[in-house]
Amino acid sequence: MKHGIQDLALFGGTPAFVENHRVGRPNQGDRSRFLERMNRVLDGEWLSNNGPLVHEFEERVAELAGVRHCVSVCNATVALQMLVGDAATAGVPGDEVIIPALTFPATAHAVAWRGLRPVVCDVDPLTGLIDPGRVEALITPRTRAIIGVHLWGQACDVRRLEKIADCYRLRLYFDAAPALGCTHGDTPIGGFGDAEVFSFHATKVVNSFEGGAIVTDDDALAGRLRAVRNFGFGPDGRVEEVGTNAKLNEAAAAMGLTSLDALEDTIAHNRANYETYRSALAGVAGVRPLEYDARHRNTHHYAMVTVDGPATGLHRDVLLDVLRAENILAQPYFAQPMHRLRPYLDESTAALPWAEELCGQLLALPTGPKVSAEDVGIICDVVRVAAAHGPEVTATRRAGPVGTAVQ
Repeated sequence: MKHGIQDLALFGGTPAFVENHRVGRPNQGDRSRFLERMNRVLDGEWLSNNGPLVHEFEERVAELAGVRHCVSVCNATVALQMLVGDAATAGVPGDEVIIPALTFPATAHAVAWRGLRPVVCDVDPLTGLIDPGRVEALITPRTRAIIGVHLWGQACDVRRLEKIADCYRLRLYFDAAPALGCTHGDTPIGGFGDAEVFSFHATKVVNSFEGGAIVTDDDALAGRLRAVRNFGFGPDGRVEEVGTNAKLNEAAAAMGLTSLDALEDTIAHNRANYETYRSALAGVAGVRPLEYDARHRNTHHYAMVTVDGPATGLHRDVLLDVLRAENILAQPYFAQPMHRLRPYLDESTAALPWAEELCGQLLALPTGPKVSAEDVGIICDVVRVAAAHGPEVTATRRAGPVGTAVQ
């Protein structure tokens, strides 16, 4: 247990953990069930091209999302590119898509890859979610679509965004990368807007090694997307669309199904960890666990906190150094807002103060099935000691490194 600053590894103490505790460790589920599925794949010799496990995976994801269609693909970035490409057919290169300032770069990249321009919108200062009021102010005659992001599994204000999209006749998509299993009220994430995108990357609550899916209730859109992911081939074997090769393979589907089998247990474990973080950090001035709206279900796949530098005397990045020296590999989510990334840096863009402030404060702490309640208590103990000695820790880091963080 860390009692004082001298116990921190950065100041010569023993690291809290021998092995790295990192954000985003994969949720593997029951390995024996995965191997049994893989044996069936190998025995059947159907390794790709919309095999039986892909169909089963799509059916289960669609059911969980409460929609008619799930179009699985090789990753969520390609899924976003496919949706933006569908919207782009109604416009010309250089048309615009509104996205939030706080999101993973893939959201902006998917827009730019299809020849459209991402227009970055500021966020709500408490949730980090796209601010619908600011969205409407950014709409121009060149706007083709809006992409909302269910950041850390929090549901966007989907109803306001749907009203705006309907009013201006815009496509509305949701980057729901981390949000499978989450809800807006009692309604599962998946059926809002024209379509939503899930990620099944190795770090997500449901993983398929690498993968993604587009979910929708739009029959025509689903048909076009199924063609696009398979070189443009339609149901009759004729090329109907400009396509690509975005298919999910059977090994990925086997992992996805195995991860889905464990989803409810994973959510329960994550929720318990979240509550432990909330309770253990409740008295730490300047360190605030992100609060989620209780009306919506969250999988708590991310244990997010904000670090208020003036309140603690400790900048988020200094706390990050302290944690990494303890073999706690936390992550800044996000280090920069979209409009400050080099490919999208635009001097004409107005300041987006809420996104910029949050980007200097947000920190993801380790959670997931391999992180125990005891581990969470130890992590919070390190945070508590560091925050209690913020100015001293900060002064030492400015003077030069005292210890070396394990990478």
